[in-house]
Amino acid sequence: MFPMLIIGIFYLLVFRPQQKKMKEHQNMVNSLAKGDEVVTAGGLIGKVTKVKADSNEIEVELAKDIRVNVVQATIADVRSKSKPAS
Repeated sequence: MFPMLIIGIFYLLVFRPQQKKMKEHQNMVNSLAKGDEVVTAGGLIGKVTKVKADSNEIEVELAKDIRVNVVQATIADVRSKSKPAS
């Protein structure tokens, strides 16, 4: 009985919040669009210029005419979303 209680508490305090955080990050990465301002895990801030549909990479412009390919999973935060075209 006691080991099951410890496992239950451990699940509620560690695994469940981690799974929720991973799901939120995955949703954020999947909703990236051209024009979004993002922060990479390395601390670089740039604007998304291209989202490659067949790959897990995006193209980010760090400064004028300086573009790098970044793996989507390394995006740490979206600072501002682009406005949808109407």
